[in-house]
Amino acid sequence: MSLYFDELTRTMSWLSENEKVKFVGQSVKWDGHALFKTMKDVPEHKRLELPVFEDFQLGLSIGLAYEGWVPISIYPRSDFLILASNHIANHLANVRIVNDNKLKCKVIIRVSVGSTRPIHPGIQHCQDHTEAIKLLTRNEINVVKLESAEQIFPEYKNALERQDNISTILVEYGNLYN
Repeated sequence: MSLYFDELTRTMSWLSENEKVKFVGQSVKWDGHALFKTMKDVPEHKRLELPVFEDFQLGLSIGLAYEGWVPISIYPRSDFLILASNHIANHLANVRIVNDNKLKCKVIIRVSVGSTRPIHPGIQHCQDHTEAIKLLTRNEINVVKLESAEQIFPEYKNALERQDNISTILVEYGNLYN
């Protein structure tokens, strides 16, 4: 694999040591995409497998956050995260405004721009929607492009430990996994 992949694996293991963290999404318990392979050291009881319903997944993640959990909501493709744009734009980006910053609700969204190597998966599986997502969030969600291995641990650590009630979307790049 690569330094990028290894750093993601180390970071997912570190995140799983926090008693409040839960990993939520598709292929978090069963192999189905490259992100799954980076969670090899994450205990099964920390993973909540969901069917393919991206909008519901983020709504559930927000609910878990209101209950005191820190969900790592996993989307294997940026193209699929746009299906959750309702919750991104209308709920998660407005949490601090709607509840006057009184309720804690922090979600970490892990999303990947699909790899185009060794085979191109089709345009609907490898687009980078980061800039559109930034526009939807009006700077109320921290959106970070993880373009190097050196960024991975510090950015996930910041997302987990920040005390300002701001959620984070961490954009990974599948072409850097191999």
